Amino acid sequence: MTPYEIRRLFTIAHERAVRFRTERDLWPQSPRQNYAACRADFDAALPEDPVPPEEVIAELADRAERGLQMSTGPRFFAWVIGSSHPVGVAADMMVSAWGQNTGNHQAAPSASAAETVTAKWLLELLHLPGQASVGFVTGATVANMVCLAAARGEVLRRAGWDADSQGLFGAPPVSVLIGDDAHTTVFSALQFLGLGHDRVVRVATDAQGAIVPAAFASALAEVSGPSIVILQAGQINTGACDAFATLIPLAHGKGAWVHVDGAFGLWARANPGTFALTEGMEQADSWATDGHKWLQTPYDSGFAIVKDEVAHRRAMTIAASYLPMTAEGERDPTHYVPELSRRARGFPAWAMIKALGRSGIAEMVNRHCTVARSMAQALAREPGVAVLNDVVMNQAIIRFGADKDVAEGDAITQKTIARIQQDGECFAGGARWRGQQVMRLSVIGFDTDEAEAERSVAAMLRAYRNVRQSG
Repeated sequence: MTPYEIRRLFTIAHERAVRFRTERDLWPQSPRQNYAACRADFDAALPEDPVPPEEVIAELADRAERGLQMSTGPRFFAWVIGSSHPVGVAADMMVSAWGQNTGNHQAAPSASAAETVTAKWLLELLHLPGQASVGFVTGATVANMVCLAAARGEVLRRAGWDADSQGLFGAPPVSVLIGDDAHTTVFSALQFLGLGHDRVVRVATDAQGAIVPAAFASALAEVSGPSIVILQAGQINTGACDAFATLIPLAHGKGAWVHVDGAFGLWARANPGTFALTEGMEQADSWATDGHKWLQTPYDSGFAIVKDEVAHRRAMTIAASYLPMTAEGERDPTHYVPELSRRARGFPAWAMIKALGRSGIAEMVNRHCTVARSMAQALAREPGVAVLNDVVMNQAIIRFGADKDVAEGDAITQKTIARIQQDGECFAGGARWRGQQVMRLSVIGFDTDEAEAERSVAAMLRAYRNVRQSG
């Protein structure tokens, strides 16, 4: 392609991206087409001949836009999805254009350097040990897997077994203790690592989904040999955190590795107003979190953080004769992630931290938690609506038809959610909590504020009242 053709093509893509982001308030907050309609839109025979690039991009935008979620907007509450701040998006556009493979210092010097500095900033922001290593991965699912791979290797090494070279055949069994309300992706990580998602020791949790310390102590007493404890910062429905200051010393007393799944809750440490929820978490051995949640980077962005850099590197290092050697003491990007080829995720993360700063990140986290509480309080004032959790962070779970029996309340809640999504003023989703259907509010869009919250609450109550009136 000529320079003019490239410029024209990129301009078309840029203009469509700008329109999507700047006109979002004119669009319904729900996708205009469902999956079946989108599939029919895209379905076609395999192209036999080239199609002009400008035509391809324009057609892609036309077809895709009809089925896009407005998760980038300020009234999206269905899942814990950050809204991709424009600064991060702009950085990510350049990442795609630059086409850097962050494999090593020689392949991508600036991308490697950005990761090194961003890793240092992350540890400082989250008040985690400065000697910890950070792997830039796709998200918390892979971050959990990376951290637990380091944990598996280290606890078996202490027992005299090298899992990285010998595998798990004949290895001493590893006990895994985990809360009953842990996120499903942690169980997936255990499955991928050969530790099994069903052979864990599940520990009882309280009404908010946090581990019960007495139950934990009792379960831990029965454990012997290599062991891993998985704790949680930010239960996906309630936002609850485990009692780190109590549980971590108990686990370390038994020689266990302690990992914290903090996909969004780890960022509570960046805000003085919520820091106490995570008190003692810094004593753990590893932590997993997302960038594409509270840091507002575009997808995909996650961080695997391990206190023992050697254990982290031992579990992840990829070596080959054609790969350049990194100087002694220098951070090699591939030593902390399972990929050799990957995009330069450090650039958008660097850009977001640079743009918001420590104070901006703290303000955003604090605002989201405040908005979640105000939304929950406003909804709870309506007869027949109940908030089923202590809103300690940015999560609230709402029950419509709380004055009815379980079955009827479930039906009212489901119909209300469907009506909210149909009306399109805001978008929320459902979940099950303690045997009941609920609507979950996740307040995490970078520009979600009290005004957007009030607008959304009004829409939710309109939908609920319409459902009640229609019987």
